[in-house]
Formats: sequence, structure tokens, C-alpha cells
Amino acid sequence: MTPPAEAELQPRTVAVVSWKAPLIFGIFAVLFTLLPLLAPRAGVSTFRLTAGYEAIKLPEMVVPSTPTAWVAAVLLFVLVGISVVFTRQHRSMPLWLISAYVVVLLIGFLAWASAGGTLPMIGLLAGALALATPLIFGALGGVIGERAGVVNIAIEAQLLAGAFSAAVVASMTGTPWAGLVAAMAAGVLVALVLSVFAITYYVDQVIVGVVLNVLVIGLTTFLFRQVLGPNTATLNSPRPFSRIAIPGLSEIPLIGPVLFRQTVVVYIMYVVVFVVWFGMYRTRWGLRLRAVGEHPQAADTVGINVARTRYVNMMIAGAIAGLGGAFYTLVSVPSFNREMTAGAGFIALAAVIFGKWDPVRATLAALLFGFATNLQGVLSVIGSPVPSQFMLMLPYIVTIFAVAGLVGRSRAPAADGQPYIKS
Repeated sequence: MTPPAEAELQPRTVAVVSWKAPLIFGIFAVLFTLLPLLAPRAGVSTFRLTAGYEAIKLPEMVVPSTPTAWVAAVLLFVLVGISVVFTRQHRSMPLWLISAYVVVLLIGFLAWASAGGTLPMIGLLAGALALATPLIFGALGGVIGERAGVVNIAIEAQLLAGAFSAAVVASMTGTPWAGLVAAMAAGVLVALVLSVFAITYYVDQVIVGVVLNVLVIGLTTFLFRQVLGPNTATLNSPRPFSRIAIPGLSEIPLIGPVLFRQTVVVYIMYVVVFVVWFGMYRTRWGLRLRAVGEHPQAADTVGINVARTRYVNMMIAGAIAGLGGAFYTLVSVPSFNREMTAGAGFIALAAVIFGKWDPVRATLAALLFGFATNLQGVLSVIGSPVPSQFMLMLPYIVTIFAVAGLVGRSRAPAADGQPYIKS
């Protein structure tokens, strides 16, 4: 038996239990339950699962609106109970539980909101992917930059500069491929300016990023009015990328028309997501990238050039974000308009935080934001009673709750935003 004096000297381990995730789950479950309780909707909801040109056509899924919402509410409370069990066992919330909760919540909400109407799922998902594509490129650039220890507030500037350069160069050369390269170069240039001030001269990274955003907005607006406006035919009429259907894959029911009837920019996005994920966790480049973002002093000790590593990765991040800007003028709208990114860089930055500085999670967060943004347009078309303003602010509400603990502890790289001064 341990003597009392020795027992007092034994180290004590205090387990901190966070109930934030179950609490947020419970709040959303209660709020959702109020929909069928206070505003039940008669009729059925029809989910159209095909676009009409697939080889294999799925039948429409017709469900009773209010009963489906009640079933979803019950399942939500079951998932809340599971989250309570995980918390009591001092275990973190698994990704499958969060995903299941979001899926059930979305299905129940869509069934309630689309009562008496037909919801085109192909159009909803394809539109969500289109809106999310530049966000994904921006979020990947943000993940790389912040993993290297540089807060990339200038994602908005990189997207906007990429959109402007892609439009001008593609118009002058007559090929969208040249515009794509120009967009990458513009993103690299913005990232280089940010890197010089943040890495070499130790200027506050947030301030430099904000200044760059304002500078690029002002510069592109000025050039749009003075140069592009009077010369629209020659400088602001790029030939956009056309859609390419991948044989076989594009015929897969539901996901085929959404994922594999896209432009080359979207296919590049698929590749970039995989390459960034694989490189970050499976290669020496990724190990060095994470090292200089977590502990630059230790990285320097083992021979890693911290400044050069940060410079290189910021250039890569800028090029990827520039690709996202090219999507606006070479895919979405075949011309440049002032401030056409409309704050997408800040939503991408929110996706970085929501995704816990992980490329795959950040991609999923960007897809969620794109889905919420596109959903408000689809619901307004089918006459849903949900205010469109609520759907527009939903991504930001989700971000706040996510950072508060919905996805577990959200911790930035230890040296993120801190200049490294070699002693």
C-alpha cells in the first residue's frame, strides 16, 4: 500500500471533457424538430435523381414531407445520444458520426422544405460543385500556406488576380490554357509579395494580407474601367473551357453527371486535392512543410532552410489559389467583372479553419459551403418558405459552430503567423 505522503507526490492526471459537440448537436436537433412541429407541411417531396441523358436512369424518390422530417428528427437525437456516449468515454467525435449527422439533417430539411415540389438533385449537386471549386482551390492554398507558418489572408487577392489575368491573357491569345497559366502566375505574384513582407521583413502577416486584398481589388477595378471596358472584344472575351464527359464514369447514376461531366479545371481540382493530401502526409516535402509550421527552430536545427521552405510553399499555394480564380472567367462567366470573387477568399479561409488545416477536410468544408449557397437558389425556385437570406448566412453560422467545437478541437499549426528570426 502506498503511504499517504508518497500518494500525495504521485502525478495526477485530470481529464478535460468537452461537451461542446454534443451540446451543438442537441441544439441543431431541437431547432430542426421545431420545423415539423410548428410548421408542418402537407404533401410529398420528390427527389429527381437523373438528368435525363444517363444510360441508367434512377426512378424519382417520393417521400412524405412531414413524416420524413420526423424520422430525421428521431435519428438526429439518436446521434446526439451516441455523441454523449463518446464524450463520457473521453473520446473525440469520429468523422463518420459528424458526417452521418449532417446527412440526416440535410435529408430531413430538404424533405420538409421541398414539400409539394420536385428537387432536381443533379442540378443541386452540380451547382454546389461549381460554386465550391474556387473555394476548394483557395482553401488548399490556405492549408499549404498556414501549414508552412504563414497566414494566407490574401486568398481573396490571389483569386481575384487569377480571374483578371486569366480573362485578359485568354482573350489575347485565344486559348483558355494560356489564361490558366496566367492565373497561376498572378497567384504566385501575389503570394510572392506577401512572402517578402511576411518572411523577409517580418511584417505582420494579417496586415499585409488585408492590404493586398484591398490593393488587388482597387487595381483590378481600375483596370476594368479604364482598359477592359473600352476593349471588351479584345481583352475581356475569353473562350471558356467546354465540358468533357468521361466515358463510362459519366454514366454512373447520380454521381456521374455531377462529377464526370465537368470542365478540365474541375478535373485538375480533383488531382490537386489528392496530390496535396498525398504530398503533405506521405512525402519528404510534406514532412518539411509541417515541420516549419509547427516548430521552425527544430526544423532549422536538422538542416531545413525555414525561409526557403516557406517561400517555396507560398508560391505553390499562390499558384493553386490562382487556378481557383481562373474558374470564374474561364468556366463560370466568360468575362471579368469587378470584385467578381465576392469574398470567396474569406470563405475559403473559413473552410481552412473548419477543415482543421487538413486538405481533405478543408475540401469537404468548401463543398458544404458551396452546397448551402446553391441550395438557397434552388429552394427559391421551387417556392420553399425558407428565406434565401437564411441560406446565404448558413455557411458562416456553420463555421462559427465548427470553430466552437463541432468538429472537435481546432488548433492551428503552432508557428502559424509567427515570423522566424534565426538566432
